[in-house]
Amino acid sequence: MPAAPKNNPPLRRLLGPGPSAVNPRVLESLSLPVVGHLDPAFLQIMDQNMAMLREVFQTKNRLALPMSGTGSAGMETCFVNLIEPGDAVLIGVNGFFGTRMVDVAQRCGAQVDTVEAQWGTALDPAQFRAALAKKHYKLVAIVHAETSTGVLQPVEEVSRLVHEHDSLLLVDAVTSLGGAPVRVDEWAIDVCYSCTQKCLSCPPGLSPVTFNERAVELVRKRKTKVQSWYLDLSMIEKYWGSERVYHHTAPISMNYALHEALRVALEEGLEASWQRHREVHGVFVREMRKLELEPAVAESIRAPMINAIRVPENVDDAKVRQRLYDEFNIEIGAGLGPLKGKIWRVGLMGDGARVENVELLAKALRQLI
Repeated sequence: MPAAPKNNPPLRRLLGPGPSAVNPRVLESLSLPVVGHLDPAFLQIMDQNMAMLREVFQTKNRLALPMSGTGSAGMETCFVNLIEPGDAVLIGVNGFFGTRMVDVAQRCGAQVDTVEAQWGTALDPAQFRAALAKKHYKLVAIVHAETSTGVLQPVEEVSRLVHEHDSLLLVDAVTSLGGAPVRVDEWAIDVCYSCTQKCLSCPPGLSPVTFNERAVELVRKRKTKVQSWYLDLSMIEKYWGSERVYHHTAPISMNYALHEALRVALEEGLEASWQRHREVHGVFVREMRKLELEPAVAESIRAPMINAIRVPENVDDAKVRQRLYDEFNIEIGAGLGPLKGKIWRVGLMGDGARVENVELLAKALRQLI
């Protein structure tokens, strides 16, 4: 069989729900020489990645490291390490990724209950209060920025309720980290995970996670082995810690990329990045309204990095998205689940959170709808 032709992917403007545009400095870092995963130079990079992740997560947690795998690996890492068969878990579901949490927790043998809200709306803390009053849960999990809907879930009130009932709080910050405040320590988040390919403007391939000492202690006191060998933090933390015990070959080049992405983020400053995402979101809403395209989420709970707009009734959703590919080299996202065909999801994340991207999309949509 002859070799396949040389790879020649198109140069897209990535305005979908992820991956986002990769910063040129990050792309350049991927071409650095590969060294061994126990090379002293790489161990230094690992330490620096952990230190910078603590800053981005706004935490002093000792355990803050990038898991090998995409954001879903981060989700699984949190559940497989904390959950043992029969544990009671409460999960907030108001979109696709809350639903995925339920699936993952059930696969770990958890007894799962849910607090639910209509897709496109926020979870009500009163529902958590009622559920927590009836039963003790080992873990309560919510999605901060629900990628499928564009909802930014308020965390602090839910966190207070969770800790009043002596449960752990797990937060999915896959889409929000770097683009909106994620204050792990201030909000008393026990466990948090994210990814590299959204607001950190890095290729997909790593999933930053952080566990506080209370959560780490639960991992250490498990009665059963962690379901996943690959994601077992009791072993992985020994590689990332001072012992440097081999577990698996770390993705060297992706750690280079994350290192540079974190440098870029911290050079800009988290507050500045959060403000940039808010400002670009504001421009986006104004430009879409000129086209009579309305936001699908109430203003008070809109995630600035993942913008959901309603598809007009007389417009063919799939046809418009295909023409954006074919004629303008622009990607936007479709709706999922009950929102399929009803919304477009426009990612303005990380390096892609630029007014020029909003203007290019608005110009293209003006010709297509």
